[in-house]
Amino acid sequence: MTHTITLIPGDGIGLEVSKAVKEILAATGVAITWDEIPARAEIERRGTTFMQSGVLDSIRKNRVALKGPMTTAVAGGAPSINVGLRQALDLYANLRPVRNLEGVQARFQGVDLVIIRENTEDLYAGLEHTVVPGVVESLKIITERASTRIAKFAFEYARKHSRKKIHAIHKANIMKLSDGLFLTSTRKVAEQYPDVEYKELIIDNACLQIVLDPKQFDMLLLTNLYGDIMSDLAAGLVGGLGVVPSGNIGENCAIFEAVHGTAPDIAGKGIANPTALLMSGIMMLDHISEMEAARRVEKALHRVYREGKSLTRDVRGTATTAEFTAAVIAALN
Repeated sequence: MTHTITLIPGDGIGLEVSKAVKEILAATGVAITWDEIPARAEIERRGTTFMQSGVLDSIRKNRVALKGPMTTAVAGGAPSINVGLRQALDLYANLRPVRNLEGVQARFQGVDLVIIRENTEDLYAGLEHTVVPGVVESLKIITERASTRIAKFAFEYARKHSRKKIHAIHKANIMKLSDGLFLTSTRKVAEQYPDVEYKELIIDNACLQIVLDPKQFDMLLLTNLYGDIMSDLAAGLVGGLGVVPSGNIGENCAIFEAVHGTAPDIAGKGIANPTALLMSGIMMLDHISEMEAARRVEKALHRVYREGKSLTRDVRGTATTAEFTAAVIAALN
């Protein structure tokens, strides 16, 4: 079977890591035809109409996309393309597995977390406006529908993957209506899954607890903004955003992406680490039911890290992107 998949290489090192992942996936023998969308060129050409350009049509048609890192302007500029894609395609579930890679120095070992984040609403959706000069209002939208939907996703994931415990993370002691609705919606879903232990934790305490002992957690379920913050925090426990994957999943489409930055300081130098995008590619292979290939790539990646001879500079190695890619391909055989 041939899979047609949208590829958005992204900015900066995105072009290099995307090329590396394409080569590794090709070496598995899985038949993939890439529908490549040069997103940055589209943005520059179309400006704010980018979200109505061919990228959405491509993803809707192919139903699956792999995406490299893309720049988002800070305190001004165009809205986040990442957020725009998730909202336009209703990719309501953000899935972030966080595990140690043997050979990567980290603050903790034995971490095995799954973070599930609602992906379409909350403060992170960017609904804000100026009330009067000097006063800005941001809208935190929480709905029963979205809260129930993400809770069901989390509990179904727990059952499918033999996970035993979910913590819902909130600030309902202060935001009693919005976070309160998220909690009451989640509690109703939890009642339908007696085989999965359900707990709740206030967000500030959760941040404290996860850096004290991350192994006390199995799965975390969060609203959009809290989820963005805590998933990056958790990545820092195992070595950083360069060694964790991410998936954005909806009813009809899914985008798998590297969530690290575009690293313009090293772009074009051939030293970028494609691990995060490759791990996201492994998630993508599972999503398209190419599980055997996914496990082969996973084992090859772990072998390269375990041996430690072909690692890039960000993980204390000396290899180039091409050398790392070649090592993973060789380990596939």
